Formats: sequence, structure tokens, C-alpha cells
Amino acid sequence: MRQVVSWLAGACLGFVRACVVMVVSLLVPAVWAVAVALWIWWSGNAWSWIPEFVWACVGTLALSRPVCRIVRSLVAKWTATVIPGGYREAGPVVRLSTGYWWNGFSYTRSKKDALQEQRLRLRWRDPATWRDVRFMAIAPFTMGVVASVPPAGVALAVIGLSHSGLAPRLIGVLGLAVAVATAPYAWRSAEPVAVRFLRATSAMALAERVDELTAQRADTTVAQAAEIRRIERDLHDGAQARLVGLGLSLATAEKLMETDPEQAKALMREARAGAATSLTELRELVQGINPPVLNDRGLLDAVRALALDSPLELEADISPDLQLRLDPPIESALYFAIAELLTNAVKHAHATRARISIARDGTGTGTGTGTDPDTDLVIVEVEDNGRGGAAVRPGGGLAGLRARIAVFDGTLEITSPTGGPTRVRMMVPCESL
Repeated sequence: MRQVVSWLAGACLGFVRACVVMVVSLLVPAVWAVAVALWIWWSGNAWSWIPEFVWACVGTLALSRPVCRIVRSLVAKWTATVIPGGYREAGPVVRLSTGYWWNGFSYTRSKKDALQEQRLRLRWRDPATWRDVRFMAIAPFTMGVVASVPPAGVALAVIGLSHSGLAPRLIGVLGLAVAVATAPYAWRSAEPVAVRFLRATSAMALAERVDELTAQRADTTVAQAAEIRRIERDLHDGAQARLVGLGLSLATAEKLMETDPEQAKALMREARAGAATSLTELRELVQGINPPVLNDRGLLDAVRALALDSPLELEADISPDLQLRLDPPIESALYFAIAELLTNAVKHAHATRARISIARDGTGTGTGTGTDPDTDLVIVEVEDNGRGGAAVRPGGGLAGLRARIAVFDGTLEITSPTGGPTRVRMMVPCESL
């Protein structure tokens, strides 16, 4: 009995989804049907079809992108298959010293005109626009036809069972059987059709990847320059100043050695303390650039050492059987990402406890653009009991973390409801050394 109820529930849900797919697929054919009907109704001469044809073309272009977005959304919601849109992004509109506005294509006198022209040019020149138009021409004859089987069966059942003859009723029963049998499956044709015809072409994916790598290179250059300035500032204000003072103390002690030995000894003691302090600062600076434990023993032991030095009550959930040595740049990026997340937990979220887990997914699921689907993943999760409310904002620390992880085709996902807890999940494709 439970299986029957489950089957009927699946059939009802499938029937609703099939109806949705059918309606979405037939929106553009409906536009053309209306245009043909208007032409037949108003036809008076040989050229009367032109306005209706133009109207139908404009309607097709206007509907193609919204309809394709609806299809992507439905496929992602129903099957968890994400199909990227691949649309070209509009660049910034800049006002020049001459007073004109540059939109990436031409100069205009006002910002409104610049934005309007930019939208039109992008729409016409974007290959994704014509890919959507092609999909709208194919969808009615593929997923639209398949999805229309259950509704057509129900319509046939209603018509047949409403008559008193034996043959119509048999046809109605047959239509109902076809509708019930195909309802759980008819809507599933939307996924392969959408993946086949809405997926970005190789050229479009390559162009998008080039743009992404160009942006990542710029971000990396900026971050590198900022890091060099930080190191220079730390050396100048810390160890360098202390070493200069150490040299002056030693010079003064040398002069006082004959006349005031006790004062010279005091200066030597101060110089020794200054040398120890400078050595500590240099070690901390080296630790911030490339921790020796990370370089010598890898990410796992470096995270364990970080847990011992953290002011938080920190739990490192790392399997003792896990053997993981990654490429040094990946290990460094993950280590400093974990360290920054822990710092944020203390400084901004006022957390008292945190948990770090590191695991390796060897199922070959892969992630990221251009990544081999058979590549393993290293998965790092950092969770704290802070006040939550963290979000990725342009120019913020989490946005910088996401950009640095994206350099290695990795992803960063954050869940941080108000009141906490905050959970950050980083996944990076890897090949263990």
C-alpha cells in the first residue's frame, strides 16, 4: 500500500512538472501562432505578413533569455544539475574628461545613452543570445513533445470518458493509463536537452576562463604587492630599528669600556636583550611568510600546531590515518586561509570555540572550471560558535579568500546565519604527493 501511495505521489508531482515543462517550451511557438493568426485575420495584401513576422521575431528575442533562465532554474532545482548561463558581463561605463561617456563600444553624451547602447550591443554580440534562440527553436520538438504526453493523455481521458460509447471509453482509459505511466518520467527530458543545447560552447568556456584567469592574475598581483609592502614595513619598523639601536648600543659600550665598565656592561646586556627580541620578531615574520612546520611536515601538522597556539578552544578533526601532502602553493593557501578564518572568528565573531576538519574525497567528483572530473578533492571546514552574520562582500576578506582559493580551481562556501554558527567549507582539487 505504501508503494502505491508513493507511486501516485510521484505521478502527481511528475504530471505537474511535465505541465510546467510543456508550457515553458511552448511560449515561443505560442508567439508565432498568434502572429500567424493575426496575419490570417488581417491579411489584405501580399505584404501584410511583414508586421506580424517582425512582431514574432521581436517576441522570440525578448522571451529567449528569460525562458532559458527559467529552464536552467528548473533543471537545477529538480535535478541539482547546474548549467552556467555564460552571458557576457557588461563592463563599467566611464565618464571622460571631455564630458562624454565611454561604454566599451562608443562615446555618448549621457550615461543613460551609454548604458542603453551597451545593453543592446552586448545582447546582439553575445553568442549566448543566439544559443538561447537556437534552444527555443529546438525545445518544442524535443522536451516539449515528451512533456506533453501526460497532459495529452489526461485530455484524451477526459474526452473519451465523457462519451457513452465503448470505443471512446476504451480510448479514454488508454489515455489515462498513458498519462499515469509517463507522468513520473516525461519531465526528465528537460535535463539532457538543456545540458546539450544550453551549455556554453568550448570557445565560450575558453573565453570565460581567460577572463577569469586575467582577473585572478590581477588580484594575485595586487595581493603580492600588498604582502611585500607589509613585510617591508614590519622589517623597517621592527627588526631593522632594533638592529640599528643594537649597533648604537655596541658602539657606545665600546667607547665606555675603558672609562665606565659598569655602564658598558649594562649597555651590552641591553644589546643582548635587543638581539633576542629582534631574533623573535624575525622568526615571527618568517612564520607569517612560510611557517617552517608547513614547509617541513605539511598542512596537517601545520594545522595541528596552529590549533595549539590559537586563543580559541580549538578542535582539529583530522584522521590519524590521513596521509596528505599537497603542492606547496596549495598547502600555503589553505593554511593561511584557515589562519585568517580563525582570526576573524576571534576578532569579529567573538567566538570561543572552533573546529577544523580536513578530509580527502577520493571519489573523483572534481570541481571548478576546467578541472578533470576524476581529480580528488581536499575538503577543509572551519566552524566557530561566534555570533554569525558573515557574508562575502566585494573587497572584503572573505572575497579575497574566495579569490585566492579560486586560483587553484577551488571553491569557498559559507553558511553564517545571524547568531551563528559560522561554517566555511573550502574544496580544492588536488593530487597528493
